[in-house]
Amino acid sequence: MALHVSESTFTDEVLNSDRPVLVDFWAEWCPPCKAMAPTIDALAEELARDFKIVKLDVDANPGITVAYNVRSMPTLIIFKDGAPVDVKVGAGQSRVQLIKWLEAHAA
Repeated sequence: MALHVSESTFTDEVLNSDRPVLVDFWAEWCPPCKAMAPTIDALAEELARDFKIVKLDVDANPGITVAYNVRSMPTLIIFKDGAPVDVKVGAGQSRVQLIKWLEAHAA
């Protein structure tokens, strides 16, 4: 299951992580976000050795949402060494496509 982060835990869990981090920017009212949630949670378990996968509720954490220019949900951002390195917007990616995308950014 993906860890839920907030503005108070984002720096420790994402920016200071020793592994690449996938942040799923989502909203409770977003049907595509809900559709992707099982895949994101499964990947969090499956890829736990190489990646940290977290979820950030955009409505509860507007400061981070604005800081990373997130305007559509879901938005997936990979962070490495405290910086965003790649972005995917929308729910159009399959589990296999997401794994390939993540593995391209493995440490």
